[in-house]
Amino acid sequence: MQGIARIAPTAFGRKALVFLVGFLLSSPAKLCAQQDQSASKELFAWSRLPELPEPIGVGGACAGISGDALIVAGGAHFREPFLDGGKKIWTNSIYVLERGSGGAYDWRRGFNLAKPLGYAVSVTWGDEVICVGGGNAREHHTAVVSLRWNEDVLEQRDLPALPMSAAFASGALVGNTIYVAGGLRAPTDSVATNDFWALDLSDADPHWQELERWPGPARYNSVAASLDDAFYLLSGVQLEPDGQGGLSRRYLTDAYRYQPGQGWEQLADLPHSVAAAPTPAVAYGPSHLLVLGGDDGSAVDRVQELGDRHPGFRRDILAYHTITDTWVSMGTMPMGHVTVPMVRWGEDVVIPSGETRPGTRSSAVYRAIPISATGRFGIGNSIVLGVYFLILIGMGIYFSRREKSDVDYFLARGRIPWWAAGISIFGTQLSAITFMAIPAKAYATDWVYILGQATIVMIAPVIIYLYLPFFRRLRVTTAYEYLEKRFNVVVRLFGSLAFIFLQLGRMGVVIFLPAIALSAVTGFNIYLAILLMGVLSAFYTALGGIEGVIWSDVLQVVVLLGGALLSLVIIVSSLDGGVAGMIATATAHGKFHTFTWTWDYTTTAAWVVIVGYLLSNLIPYTADQTVVQRYLTTKDEKQAARSIWTNAFLTIPAGLIFFGLGTALFVFYREHAASLEPGLQTDAIFPLFIVQQLPVGVAGLLIAGIFAAAMSSVDSSMNSVAMAIVTDFYRRFTPGSTEQGRLRLARWLTVALGILATTIGLLMATFEIKSLFDLFLELLGLFGGSLAGLFALGIFTRRAHGTGALIGAATSVLVLYLVSAFTPVHFFLYAGIGILTCFAVGYLASVLVPLDQPQLHGLTIYTINAKRHATGRTSGRTGLRVE
Repeated sequence: MQGIARIAPTAFGRKALVFLVGFLLSSPAKLCAQQDQSASKELFAWSRLPELPEPIGVGGACAGISGDALIVAGGAHFREPFLDGGKKIWTNSIYVLERGSGGAYDWRRGFNLAKPLGYAVSVTWGDEVICVGGGNAREHHTAVVSLRWNEDVLEQRDLPALPMSAAFASGALVGNTIYVAGGLRAPTDSVATNDFWALDLSDADPHWQELERWPGPARYNSVAASLDDAFYLLSGVQLEPDGQGGLSRRYLTDAYRYQPGQGWEQLADLPHSVAAAPTPAVAYGPSHLLVLGGDDGSAVDRVQELGDRHPGFRRDILAYHTITDTWVSMGTMPMGHVTVPMVRWGEDVVIPSGETRPGTRSSAVYRAIPISATGRFGIGNSIVLGVYFLILIGMGIYFSRREKSDVDYFLARGRIPWWAAGISIFGTQLSAITFMAIPAKAYATDWVYILGQATIVMIAPVIIYLYLPFFRRLRVTTAYEYLEKRFNVVVRLFGSLAFIFLQLGRMGVVIFLPAIALSAVTGFNIYLAILLMGVLSAFYTALGGIEGVIWSDVLQVVVLLGGALLSLVIIVSSLDGGVAGMIATATAHGKFHTFTWTWDYTTTAAWVVIVGYLLSNLIPYTADQTVVQRYLTTKDEKQAARSIWTNAFLTIPAGLIFFGLGTALFVFYREHAASLEPGLQTDAIFPLFIVQQLPVGVAGLLIAGIFAAAMSSVDSSMNSVAMAIVTDFYRRFTPGSTEQGRLRLARWLTVALGILATTIGLLMATFEIKSLFDLFLELLGLFGGSLAGLFALGIFTRRAHGTGALIGAATSVLVLYLVSAFTPVHFFLYAGIGILTCFAVGYLASVLVPLDQPQLHGLTIYTINAKRHATGRTSGRTGLRVE
């Protein structure tokens, strides 16, 4: 993320300021009002599957999914009414619900466990349903059994037994590891246990390990959950003798999280107990856990008195947000169930049977289908967005009149002022993904990443004094022309091709990922969002060339940063205690943590962030044509240097805005947790706030800012890739081409690139190829370090030659792949590893394989003054001022 520019006040700006002041006076009330409306949201659409063949149902069954079929095994019920003294009966029956063609379901029966069993821990691992422990009226078990549905055959196998018997325990699968907590060791126990065990199923010789116990009371009938490689233990019942020959049950509301390697952490208490709720709790979206129903213990002493008038168990759904550490009620379920597994069947949630009142089972099987929540953008916001798009189109048409040749189209013939070029560098580097991701990162974690924002100030002098002179004085059009002058044409083509393919992939992702968030929070059709960004970017870029791109970047950055600052002010004004309240809450939760002091190279230690960002910045500022091109659009080297300093010095205040916005969002949603949409990705938190909380018009302008951030990256990529193709390939190998011919080719290439980027985005949305495309980009990203290494090798050495440079680049790609695939090194360090490997290996290879060197006058820092091209007249070929 880079800088912003100072914009002179206008009449419009004064009017906007008056509007803003008035708006801010009313915004807190508006935000709170919207919070009240959001508490009634429903997260599931409920339906029923065929009833369990056991007509009176079962409680405490083991259940899961295998072979795309629901398995329900064992459990217990009462054949005679519980209130009339009926005795609990354990069963060993196994039922399998198959999903047939045309949406039909069919129960299969006739299968049995080795012995009656109930109240075991149920987990689904791959294609196996695993039942851990459990018991019956006589004993509790240590046995662990795997069930697998293989067409018409139910396969059973034994797994390592628990070290201690356990029933009424809770458990969940985290990765490949089963965690089991608490329970009762025997039917006659008067106290629960605080045993905590783990079994790694991926181990070649799996065995149970006893782990550190949680810091709270021992318990049974608690609720377990798994999310983000962590195990959660929620609520439950504490059991102990009452001193009068009976038992006392205390319904707990505490909650804990266990992270391997970090131990236990106590979380916010639940608003009420959810003992014996369907378990494990549902992981919903990236950061929510849903607990459905449960027993709050309010009627535990009145079971006989209430009899058939017992109201049953709770039907509300409690949502825990792992980021803000808050509990809120979100929706209801048709009937309260306890002592029943919760099963994920694809995207759906299934509750097979269970206990609906003390001693009463139900044979009903409920299915919950998640509801995709989408916002409403509205006509007013759409009008604002449409006007913004028309302005961009108008800018493209206006600047098209000034594009007479490829020099105009690619370099604006030096007409761009330094401050506009600096803002455009900022806009090019700050995509919509980053625009959403930086506030989301601060919202979800802390300020550790802000250290990286300051490194551009550190790297700017290096760029200005050691790199910029080569790009300006050698009269290059693309950065990769330098590689041919310094090494050979093969190195130039390697660098240009690596840049082109990386940008082609990047354009599709930069369009696709913001479209997902915009579609989710606005109700926008995702295909329409992709088309708008891709087609509009191609249109005004093809018309206006680099001049249109830069001035549209200026507009887009103003909207983007202005919108972020406006949102920050609005949020802070709505919080309890304002700025002071926000700082106090954020500080109490460690949101301002910035420095991690450790030498560990696998985490975001302060040195890893600073060194990693410092070397990472060498890639875009020395080897990326989208940035280098901006250096060449100003009238001279001094102006180019100013653009770099403009970009660098404004990075820190811009970073403070975005990180402050993320922290403010954390505090806001901690106070208004019911306003969250659990199904949304964390990166969509800022767009969610915009659409959900801001007035019509303002929301439209800020959503336009997100579109702006995406298009400011895409338009730069389109123009720069077209420039690389025309200059590094067409003009290089077609010396007789004309300026007008190259201009026509550049425009058609821009249109083609826009179509290609849009098509990639649409394909990613249609066929869900994102994971494969991410792999493609990751592999291409390995070339970034080698590219920057090539430029460093050329500028800072005299011995390096073309063959050695290519050996260094290839080795850099290989080493970086091995590091990323087989070591725990933090990804911040990847760029530095790639650059240093290319430089060191390329230099060593050049020494070991000596070749004749071409002349190096003006091509290294040692010889730059031997052939100096100072400012003077203007070159007709590039628009640069040379002697």
